[in-house]
Amino acid sequence: MNAAVTTRSRWLRRFHRADDATVRLVCFPHAGGAAGFYFPMSRALSPHVEVHAVQYPGRQDRRSEPGAVDIDELADEIVGALAPILDGSPLAFFGHSMGAVLAYEAARRLERQTGLSPVVLFASGRRAPCRHREENVHLKGDRALLEELRHLGGTAPELLDDPGVMRALLPAIRRDYQAIETYRHRPGAEPSCPIAVLTGDDDPRTTLDEARDWKHHTTGGCTLHVVPGGHFFLSDHTQDVAALITARLLAGP
Repeated sequence: MNAAVTTRSRWLRRFHRADDATVRLVCFPHAGGAAGFYFPMSRALSPHVEVHAVQYPGRQDRRSEPGAVDIDELADEIVGALAPILDGSPLAFFGHSMGAVLAYEAARRLERQTGLSPVVLFASGRRAPCRHREENVHLKGDRALLEELRHLGGTAPELLDDPGVMRALLPAIRRDYQAIETYRHRPGAEPSCPIAVLTGDDDPRTTLDEARDWKHHTTGGCTLHVVPGGHFFLSDHTQDVAALITARLLAGP
C-alpha cells in the first residue's frame, strides 16, 4: 500500500499509520458523531487495516462549516473526497447508524461513477434503507433532542450535562437528524459488494427483521451478526467488532 497517501483532508482522517496494510476501511460516523469516534477502532485494527474516518462538516475542526441536511448531498461529497485513496488497493466501508446509510449510498455512487466497489460494506446499528419509519426528532426542542441522545447512549454524560458544550454541538446534531429522518431510499442499482450487518440485540432503533432486510440492498450476499448491547454496542465491544472486521477483510479468497 502506498505510504504517501495523505493522512488529512477536509473529509478524511487517518489516526494510525498502517503502511503495510493490504486493505483500507472508510468509516462513516453516526448522527452527531465525528471522525474521532473511530479512533479506538483505528487503533484496534492497526496495523492490519488502514482506517480513514470521515469528518462531516459542522464538528471538531470543521465546526465553522455549515452541516449538510441531505444524505444524498453528503454521499456525493464524500465519494468525491475518496479520490486520493482510490489507487487500486482494496477498499471497504463501515458505517454506524446514520453512517450505515451514508456508506451504502456512497457505495452505490462509487460503483456507478467509477465501476469500483468496496470489497465489503459493514452496516452497523441501522435498519435497512427500505425499512422507513416516520421520525421527527429534528423538529423537536433542544430538551427532547438531548433526551434522545441520553436514551441512545454514545455521548459522554459530562458533555450532555455541559450547557455550553451542547449549545455548540446541538446545531450540527440537529442537522444530522434532519438528514437521516428525511432520507428516503430511491430504487435503482444496488451495490455488488457483500454487506455484513451488525446489530445490537437490545437496540431500540433496529429490530432483527429490519436488520435482515439489508439483504435487499446488495447483489453480493448479506450476513447478519448480532452483538450484545444497545444502539452503541460498538463502543462497548470495539475489540470484538474489530476482530470480526479483520477476519472478514483478511480472509483468503
